[in-house]
Amino acid sequence: MRAMSPRIGQRDLARALLERHGETFAAQSGIRVANTPQPLYQVLVLAGLLSARIRASVAVAAARALFDAGLRTPRRMAQAPWQQRVDALGEGGYRRYDERTATQLGDGATLLLDDYGGDLRRMRDAADGDLGALRSALRKVPGLGPAGCDIFLREVQGVWPELAPYLDAKAVQGAERLGLPGDSGRLARLVGADETAAFASGLVRAALDRSVVEDVREAAGA
Repeated sequence: MRAMSPRIGQRDLARALLERHGETFAAQSGIRVANTPQPLYQVLVLAGLLSARIRASVAVAAARALFDAGLRTPRRMAQAPWQQRVDALGEGGYRRYDERTATQLGDGATLLLDDYGGDLRRMRDAADGDLGALRSALRKVPGLGPAGCDIFLREVQGVWPELAPYLDAKAVQGAERLGLPGDSGRLARLVGADETAAFASGLVRAALDRSVVEDVREAAGA
């Protein structure tokens, strides 16, 4: 890793990352995250798509295609014909996993309706502040997995503040590539409390794409 210029501080790098690559994946997908059932469900769908071995841009496009097709709630997703889900995923370029993912989306929506009335806030309430319990509940959603859980929790930490700062291993990997601390607590102190979700997304982009690291370092004057 290239040494950081002594003139450039960690806050300068964090600010450059936020300004240039700090859009959350939810925002990129057209989701206005709020503590209400529909956007929380949309983030869950996005998290599942992003967790597959596929480019983030394709997952974002597939999420947008699903939402544009009207599949924005568990009920609409569960009621939609399987082929409609496949077609929407294909329109977004998510063709490698479209059939399996279409099935998982339908099964996951049904699970949420049966267990939580389609409202992820009930899952949160049932966990009662226990992150392990919340992760276990999320893992029961078909197709989510550990990576998908991390993505969901990163993206909703702004509206579920008991999670913050949620900077998982992938975010920490991006931080280390940038020459920032590898400790989530120290990382979180580099930005405002309301910026942590965006900061986490930027760090993940740095982990996934070395050109992001170079761009941020250049912008910060490193």
